[in-house]
Amino acid sequence: MLASPMQILIVAALVLMLFGAGRLSGLGRGLGEGIRNFKRGVKDIDSELNDNNNTKN
Repeated sequence: MLASPMQILIVAALVLMLFGAGRLSGLGRGLGEGIRNFKRGVKDIDSELNDNNNTKN
């Protein structure tokens, strides 16, 4: 079930009140860096596996 626009607005207001605007931007920045590092790690593992497969053949 999808959330209604009013529910999303209430949750957003609660998050803003709990964390404040400054901390919220920091949390977003940290989340973005985490996702970027995860993608980089997956790409590195994939390329390492491909390199290992190419050297065995």
